[in-house]
Amino acid sequence: MKFALMVSEGPYTHQASDTAWNFARAALGRGHEVMRVFFYHDGVYNATRLTEPPQDDRHIVNRWSKLKEEHGVDLVVCVAAALRRGIKDEVLAPGFRISGLGQLVEAGIKADRTVTFGG
Repeated sequence: MKFALMVSEGPYTHQASDTAWNFARAALGRGHEVMRVFFYHDGVYNATRLTEPPQDDRHIVNRWSKLKEEHGVDLVVCVAAALRRGIKDEVLAPGFRISGLGQLVEAGIKADRTVTFGG
């Protein structure tokens, strides 16, 4: 099965990002495809390399970057939501790219299922 995911909450304010990452890992581990993760609203904070959690905490941004590196998952950050929050290309973590809502629409058309994480 081919999945598209949308994450609309920040990495440390809500469990949505952790749950989406765990879902993606589980799906990939079972042989499914996660074609794209679209970060929307406060979810764009998952993409900034400026995040520095304490050493004993999980580093969600690095987890997403590693998912891209290991599995080629397309990590797309909504341009309008990112710019509203001061996130530009130069602060993106490795593996993320900025694009428009058309990427979410395309993922919804091409995927068998689109799963949303966050309110």
